[in-house]
Formats: sequence, structure tokens, C-alpha cells
Amino acid sequence: MPRLERQLDALTRFYGRLPSPPSDPFTLFVWEVLAVHSTPRKRDAALGALKRARALTPDAMWRVAPKKLEEAVALAGSYADQRLRALKTGVDVFRRSPDLPAVIRGPIAAARRALKALPQMGEGGAYRMLLFAAGHPVLPVDARVARVARRLGYVDAQSSFTGAARTLRSTVATELPATLDAYRRAFVYLNHHGAATCTEADPHCHVCPLLSDCPEGKRRQA
Repeated sequence: MPRLERQLDALTRFYGRLPSPPSDPFTLFVWEVLAVHSTPRKRDAALGALKRARALTPDAMWRVAPKKLEEAVALAGSYADQRLRALKTGVDVFRRSPDLPAVIRGPIAAARRALKALPQMGEGGAYRMLLFAAGHPVLPVDARVARVARRLGYVDAQSSFTGAARTLRSTVATELPATLDAYRRAFVYLNHHGAATCTEADPHCHVCPLLSDCPEGKRRQA
């Protein structure tokens, strides 16, 4: 079994079943906006409030009472005004382009161009949209995923973020099956590991299930 697949198996046993981002394109866009400068708990509380208000389609969010929208978005924490502006822009994009979900499920180059119209997505959000909502087997690489990859030795410690992302995607293409399930699991568990255990300032190497296979963890524990 390839090294990366073994490590993902170990993370799956360690953390148990983890939830994936939403698979509906508009809901995933809302999830991304709520996640910026927030925590998973606050993000999910805000998303749950929008779901209860039945505001998780472009037309429904456009029609929902402003007070209900504001109260739901406030649950995500600070930057509520920025979130509301981003959501308004996104609603306009989805309503003007009803074929956007179909476009992003098509050729990747056209899909990425279409996603640039959405605010607060960035490359990480675009790749998450391609993977979880559009069915493309691609790996989103964010700061958490890149950090885990560097510490495990998949990526040179001195490489740029862009170089690290390119190297890691090449490794994943070699070591994992080219299936949606494999790529989705890789992102979910590497990202969660970077948030929960392989943290930036004070990684919890002593409890990490990958310690025996991690050069950085061994160095820190020596």
C-alpha cells in the first residue's frame, strides 16, 4: 500500500468519520463565506440557521428577510458586514448564471474561469468547489494541508506555497486512486489533521498517529 494511503488510513482510524463540505454548489459557496475568519462550530451554526430559514438557494436567499439573514450570518462571528456583501454578490452571480453548476462540472479550465466571479473563494475555495460540488478529482491545498505535507516530507521545506501545492498534487496522483472518494478523503483528513493535531505553533506530536512516519515529528520529539 502506498505511504500516503497508509497514513490516511491511520488518520481515519484516529479521528473517526469526519464530515465533508457541502456538495451543492451554492451551499458550498455560502459555507466558504461563513468559514473565513471563523471556526467550524460558528460556521456550522450560521449555516444551520440559514438552512432553518430556508435560505440556501440563490432565489431563497435573495427573498429572505434581511433581519433573518443578518442574524444567521452574525453567528459566524466577526466580519458580518463583509460576509453579507460577499453573499449578496454570490447570489447575484448564481441568479445571473443559472447554468453555473453545470459549467463547473464541465472542463476544468472553463470551470475555474467561471468560479472567479464568486467572492472570497480564492484558489483553495475554487478547488474545494471543483472537488466537492463539481465532481473533479483534484486536491485543494490550503495552509493546513501544505503544512502537514511539509512535515511528512512530501514537500521541500523551502518551497513556495505554489510549488508545494504542485508537488503534493503530483504525489497524490501517484499514490492514490484517481477517484472522488480518495481525493475527498485526502483533503478532509489532511486538513483536519492540520487543524487539530499538526498545528502551526504547537503541534501535538506526542499523540499524532503519524509520528513514526513523520521526519519533523521525530525531530521535535528527539
